[in-house]
Amino acid sequence: MRTTDFSAAPPQARGEAMFIGATRYSGLRSLISLARPWLAMVRTMKRMDGYRWHKVYRQGPFTLGTIAVFADRDALLRFARSKAHRDLMCWMTDHGDRNGTAGFIRLFDAQPGGYSNGAWRAEDDTMAHIEEFTPIGDERAGARVHRKAKS
Repeated sequence: MRTTDFSAAPPQARGEAMFIGATRYSGLRSLISLARPWLAMVRTMKRMDGYRWHKVYRQGPFTLGTIAVFADRDALLRFARSKAHRDLMCWMTDHGDRNGTAGFIRLFDAQPGGYSNGAWRAEDDTMAHIEEFTPIGDERAGARVHRKAKS
């Protein structure tokens, strides 16, 4: 069901700003030396006002990434200014490619509306599909959601 109220949804659905990033570390030695500053940064992030949720992902042998959700963009940017985050970024970039060989960061803002069902729906506990898809491009109305006929 379409909604703008995510108060009953999990923490990651209640955030308005999302960070996604990844770093390709230079090898096993850099990954091992990463542990201490990374754990300090995560502890700081989790204690910050506006933190909602995060997940770490792995790609290839030496790339680790993070997806993190915050209450709003200001909360996300306050985290970026934290000493623990700055220390980790300096460790990563101050020594050429000794610790890492690539990295990226992207920031995203949530649209006001989305979808929720059942126990995660603030308005009621309805489990139901939408009647029409959200319009795309220059459509005035979205295509109808077709359901397979029951046999």
